[in-house]
Amino acid sequence: MKKQVVISIAIIGLFLVGFQVVNNQLHLLQSPGAVVENYVEPDYGLGSSHVDSLLPFPDLKKGERTPFDLWKYGGKGKTSFTTPDLPMSWDEWMAFHKKQKPELMADVKKYMDSRYDFNGEVHKGEFMSGGRNPIMKGPIARLPKGISTYEDLAKLSATEIKERDLFPFKPLAHPLATTAHMVFPDNWNEVHPEHLRIDVDHDFPIEYLPEFPPPMFLTTHKELGDVTKGREVTIANYWEIFDGLLTPEQMEGLKELLKPTPTTWFNHTTHRVTPEPSAGVACFSCHVNGHTNAAFELGPDSRPNLARLRVGTPSMRGNFNLMQLSSKRSIRSMDHFAEVEEYFDGDPGMQQHIGPRSQKRETTNRMGDFNSILDFSPAPKLDAMGNLIPEKASKQELMGEKLFRGKAKCAQCHYGPAFVDDYMHDLQVERFYKGRPEGPIKTFPLRGIKDSPPYLHDDRLPTLDDATEFFNLVLELGLNKEEKEAITAYMMCL
Repeated sequence: MKKQVVISIAIIGLFLVGFQVVNNQLHLLQSPGAVVENYVEPDYGLGSSHVDSLLPFPDLKKGERTPFDLWKYGGKGKTSFTTPDLPMSWDEWMAFHKKQKPELMADVKKYMDSRYDFNGEVHKGEFMSGGRNPIMKGPIARLPKGISTYEDLAKLSATEIKERDLFPFKPLAHPLATTAHMVFPDNWNEVHPEHLRIDVDHDFPIEYLPEFPPPMFLTTHKELGDVTKGREVTIANYWEIFDGLLTPEQMEGLKELLKPTPTTWFNHTTHRVTPEPSAGVACFSCHVNGHTNAAFELGPDSRPNLARLRVGTPSMRGNFNLMQLSSKRSIRSMDHFAEVEEYFDGDPGMQQHIGPRSQKRETTNRMGDFNSILDFSPAPKLDAMGNLIPEKASKQELMGEKLFRGKAKCAQCHYGPAFVDDYMHDLQVERFYKGRPEGPIKTFPLRGIKDSPPYLHDDRLPTLDDATEFFNLVLELGLNKEEKEAITAYMMCL
């Protein structure tokens, strides 16, 4: 008994040594840190983009509607963490969305129609790589009242455009950011009805999205062209298609890319957005055939949910030539990407509750190995160094190439075999509208770009013509209509 008392006193003594008395308070020996007295924060030149000039994010529960103009809001949320609990019972959750979804989607359509003229006009004779989908013509972003042409708009300064609220390319938000997660296009849901959501649908007409299913091109078998022959690669048919073409390791990686697993909102629990329990989604549910079906989500790299940027699904074609992946974070390899993107919401706690993929490093390495043989689509008008072949190119396309490398400044960020610099750039677009700055975004490759509408990280640019107008305005290039059309024509050759 005496020995036990001595040990207890010793433990208490060691415990007390771990504290020191400062201003009559107990602190851990690690010092509390410096604090600036009478701190006054500068606005760092942000002006109307500083948090003090933005609206505070609304306090909303899961599933509740969110503003379409989330760029006007800023600040912190209550917590970085979420739970696997719904704010109501499952029956109430279903009834809530049965009522809200039609109202929400009617307002989404009205909003999208106010921003874009989805008129169905196409670039005659121009198709995506599979030869099925025509390339849609733009620009279709609507000009503000009082402005007749994009050329007239480009004559105004950034300050005037901002003060008069004339900028036609404001950020595009997730229509239901409190829940967020993946929203699949209608053509995907027709084939995969298990992913049809009870709460929200895609907001783009399928004519303005990539081919479905898209072709798949391999660096190791260029002679085959589209190795899928017009089929969507699934867990049921991948062996038939690829046995004899891939190495065993690549086959294992492809299998994992095709295997559905539970996610935050597509799973077997009641914390889901599908009527029936779901096996989840696979990497190739969004990156279908190693490309994209234009499903969108929220970037997993920020909190609160309402501050997370909408992100479209980028193509995985040509990732063997990229050193930086992900729009906002510096992810440096395909195997690392396969590891960190497995849950899409950046919340390991939800994995523990719902069921993580638990991929081991050797498995994600194999996923990266298959990703690394996905090739860009063919570009028959380019030579071995990425230059237009004069005999195959039109006068307009050759003019676009010259502008691309000169006056239009495109090649400052888009060069090399993938037409990308592998850097992140802050375009400071908030110079043109009053709202929260989006900060640096990864430069995306332009090689094969005609196959991947809509454009920019958040899909706000439906066509290549809209992308040309956006950069002409934001970079203040002063291009005329003929020059802009030539650049668009050139990009369709890449």
